[in-house]
Amino acid sequence: MSPTPAVWPSEHSSFLDPATGARVHQITAGDAISHPTYFLQRAFTSDNRALIFTSFRTGSAQIFAAEFPEGPIRQITIGAAIHPFSPAMLPSGRVLFVRGGSLWWVDPATLAEQQIVTFDGAQFGEPSFSTDGEWACVAYKRGSEQGVFAGRIDGTRWTTIPFERTVIHPQFHPLEPEWIEFAGDPAPRMFRVRREGTGLECLYHHGNDEFVVHETFLGMTGDLVFTVWPFALRRMDWTTRNITEIAAFNTWHITPNRAGTAVLCDTNHPDEGLFLIDVATGARRRLCLSQSSNGGTQWKTSRYALREDFEAARSAAQKNLSWMETATDTVYGPQWSHPHPSFSPDETLVAFASDRTGVAQVYVVEIGCP
Repeated sequence: MSPTPAVWPSEHSSFLDPATGARVHQITAGDAISHPTYFLQRAFTSDNRALIFTSFRTGSAQIFAAEFPEGPIRQITIGAAIHPFSPAMLPSGRVLFVRGGSLWWVDPATLAEQQIVTFDGAQFGEPSFSTDGEWACVAYKRGSEQGVFAGRIDGTRWTTIPFERTVIHPQFHPLEPEWIEFAGDPAPRMFRVRREGTGLECLYHHGNDEFVVHETFLGMTGDLVFTVWPFALRRMDWTTRNITEIAAFNTWHITPNRAGTAVLCDTNHPDEGLFLIDVATGARRRLCLSQSSNGGTQWKTSRYALREDFEAARSAAQKNLSWMETATDTVYGPQWSHPHPSFSPDETLVAFASDRTGVAQVYVVEIGCP
């Protein structure tokens, strides 16, 4: 007999942010780490009445849903641990997620799960999907191999697109789903490739001394937006590759609205809170404080992590692991200690993580219309 998913009573509380006066909702309050979906995905359901998040409250990373603003918390996945930052809400309401080298979906209403595709011996990163919900892709690593794995949500036409370096954050173009943008690590960072594996090209040539990070599409404009840490938020024209500066500001994790007129971000070194940035003028509005610990030694520098950074972290941690396998939490930080803000579908709410209480929890701030 399969285990029964657990249900918890509401853990909701709310307060006014001390810096802006905005209403902030704390959704979880347990002793275990809980955090919303990754900043490239939305946490809220299409009606804004619930949000999904990852929690370790049952002993391993699993998906949960909480009614918003106040309601019970339900466990959505059971079994082997998921990749904690992999949940991604599909247009159908199903949730994509990763277990090891397998991609799955789960229906939060029925709790039915289905494996979409598996890649023996591989480890997947967080998934992305096309705007129409027909295609998905993940970064993969298998031994010395790495690249992008892409195919249809129905499990057909999956193919590997090998790449010479570690791949991070592959994403479909919102208007041209035959294209995938992805990050290579280390520099140069920004690449694109067609989903069947042709047309691979570098979008921007730069060195390790220019810390390009957290690139994503600028809503439905089709252009890209990215951070040059910690100096500026910049925009790249998808067609001409022309780069312009939106704001000279220490934007960190960035999430544009659908129209591409505003960019939501958190900040670090210093952490001044969550902000909305007007793309046309660069003007910014603070939404609330994050009060997150924002772990990671790398965010104190303005270049990519090099081998010696990982070696130093390994030595400090006194772990007997290879440099690529060790101390990532020290160099880039425990990801649950970063806010990773994301919009609700109607863009009046922002979900984020904060470990202000000593344990990462799920929060939502009311922002009104961007």
